Amino acid sequence: MVIVGLDVGAVRIGVAVSDELELLASPRSVIRRTSNAAAIEAIAHVVRETGAGLVVVGLPISLDGKLHAQANAVRAFAERLRRVLPVPLVYADETLSTVQAEERLRARGVRPERMRRQIDAAAAAVILQDYLDQPPPRPDAAARFPELAARPMGEP
Repeated sequence: MVIVGLDVGAVRIGVAVSDELELLASPRSVIRRTSNAAAIEAIAHVVRETGAGLVVVGLPISLDGKLHAQANAVRAFAERLRRVLPVPLVYADETLSTVQAEERLRARGVRPERMRRQIDAAAAAVILQDYLDQPPPRPDAAARFPELAARPMGEP
């Protein structure tokens, strides 16, 4: 099944997709977050267009293992997104994903002035690849945080 991965930021949202076999995550696009409604519609369009069966949202868990302001903002956005998606949504730990994405882009020879346009989608690919690399059943990072566990019945 195709899985969509998201790196949700205040200004941009990086989007990545997996292959059907759930082996490889690839950067797809960057969505400018002009409004929550427009961003949610753009993500829903990607889900429909790719035929994705799951959405993985990177959750910025701080190095102290807690959820802080950015994580709460991501969670609020993701829960709005969850209400309109026709597929389940889960969270994945995105700790250091942007750093890893920068390293990978730099290793590929991407110049710093071009890196800014690619970093969000590359970070989404790191988040999604980390999720894909876990053996099934893959965990939802929300399980570590009781405040994230309250969801409608039937959703992962």
